[in-house]
Amino acid sequence: MPSTYRRVVLKISGDGFSREMTSGIDTAEILSVAEQAKAVAALGIELAIVVGGGNIVRGAQVEGGGIRRATADYMGMLATLINGLALQDVLESIGVETRVLTAITTEQVAEPFIRRRATRHLEKKRVVILAGGTGNPYFTTDTTAALRAVEIGADILLKATKVDGVYSADPQKDPSAKRFKKLTYLEVLNQQLGVMDYTAISLCMVHRLPILVFNLKGERAFERAVQGEDIGTLIVPE
Repeated sequence: MPSTYRRVVLKISGDGFSREMTSGIDTAEILSVAEQAKAVAALGIELAIVVGGGNIVRGAQVEGGGIRRATADYMGMLATLINGLALQDVLESIGVETRVLTAITTEQVAEPFIRRRATRHLEKKRVVILAGGTGNPYFTTDTTAALRAVEIGADILLKATKVDGVYSADPQKDPSAKRFKKLTYLEVLNQQLGVMDYTAISLCMVHRLPILVFNLKGERAFERAVQGEDIGTLIVPE
């Protein structure tokens, strides 16, 4: 089945780099992500991946005890770079040409994020890993994903989560929780569904960028998502 999209941004949280209920890096989990990314790239899709860092440091959780919020957020940004480098090596080990671009300048290990450079790598069919958040404290990696998707002209933002879409309540706590197949941005905001932070949702709403929330760990989930199959929850203007 051909792809529905030309260029996509995948947002994967730090949890995607470790096993459930653990922290740190698990190469088997990263390989699973890399193999799905390879399958999507093989469809001819231009793929950028925004990585989180919560498996190593989650800024909001280390704030306090003398560590200021801005410092904690920078620590989290550096954690995303660690994940990005790990994903790059695993992708290249299975034959996928990859570049890491970061908003935090670290010339020894990654290129700086420059929009035109990122789009050029994508045009050359390289998988682009976007690390370092926005480069500024007080912004989440969800907001980074929305910002980068708009900047590089992506057709859709794909947010990988632990569940298969957006629910009316936490399905792990409430068995009666209902999964939505489709939502508008305003419904997400008004119902406070919490799938992404308000800044990210608002940015996508202003630029009419669709969001698909899905479980990356489902069988061929990423590949099925970009081929337009009925998977996860689609968030659209109306």
